[in-house]
Amino acid sequence: MKLRTFLTSAVAAAAALAFTAPAAIAQTAYKSEYRMSLVLGTAFPWGKGGELWANKVRERTNGRINIKLYPGVSLIQGDQTREFSALRQGVIDMAVGSTINWSPQVKQLNLFSLPFLMPDYAATDALTQGEVGKSLFQTLEKAGVMPLAWGENGYREISNSKHAIKSPADLKGLKIRVVGSPLFLDTFTALGANPTQMSWADAQPAMASSAVDGQENPLSVYMAAKLYTVAQKHVTMWGYINDPLIFVVNKDIWNSWTPADREIVKQAAIDAGKEEIAIARKGMVEADKPLLKEIASHGVTVTQLTPAEREAFVKATRPVMEKWKGQIGADLVTAAEKAIAARK
Repeated sequence: MKLRTFLTSAVAAAAALAFTAPAAIAQTAYKSEYRMSLVLGTAFPWGKGGELWANKVRERTNGRINIKLYPGVSLIQGDQTREFSALRQGVIDMAVGSTINWSPQVKQLNLFSLPFLMPDYAATDALTQGEVGKSLFQTLEKAGVMPLAWGENGYREISNSKHAIKSPADLKGLKIRVVGSPLFLDTFTALGANPTQMSWADAQPAMASSAVDGQENPLSVYMAAKLYTVAQKHVTMWGYINDPLIFVVNKDIWNSWTPADREIVKQAAIDAGKEEIAIARKGMVEADKPLLKEIASHGVTVTQLTPAEREAFVKATRPVMEKWKGQIGADLVTAAEKAIAARK
């Protein structure tokens, strides 16, 4: 009788264990802390987006998923072009990353770096929030990461220490700091500039010492980094590219979470992304563009191109568009052009 009772109890215990094991295993597999890589800190919209995501996840999972921010791509010694590979390999658990920085590993992301493809915010939204965006997320998933939401670093405007830039001729011979992307090198070479590849950490001292003449970045970066203090006294609004950001999780980390927690993390990314985009566009979407007035108040000459002046830059970089269309994927570029043409 005792043996039968023992066996019954053992079977019941085994059944209970079998029933609870997946949840228990999932729970014990959770790390005490997850590492989020960011290029820029929380003083910038980019870093703020990461902070918003981390906070929402922590609150909504009651602390089950705790995320620590690592700005300055400090997990990979500041080399932003290695971020995607490190994310795929598990050196990084999650990231809010730039389409530019990840484009060497995922060639389709070069779409957003095609010069003068997206003339306005509506064009950007037509790509990220439509079929093109879905297609790129599928590409990223195949490449080994889990993309969840879009953010935005912003339209990259050009600044320099020498003179106002109104035509391609004004760029001739200027040393312009660019990120490590072959497409950027091609674009600035086509415009007659001398593109100089360096990390953001090296860029500011180089501008201060006049080792480089200029740079291109969103105005939110220009202001947060106070580039007017390192001789960047001329800014041209040319809107040649926009740099969407992507909220991403490493695949193994993603699979270690329960389906319910995955949904929480994804929705938190979507919500944080929307808030981050609003922060990134602040001062530029209002009719009077207060951000431009603030920049000018620091003794900066702000140049806004006429449609004819902008068209000269478009024409000068057309060979770059044609060259890269094939490398990115002609079908993808054509789909993007159609989505932009149909935007509201």
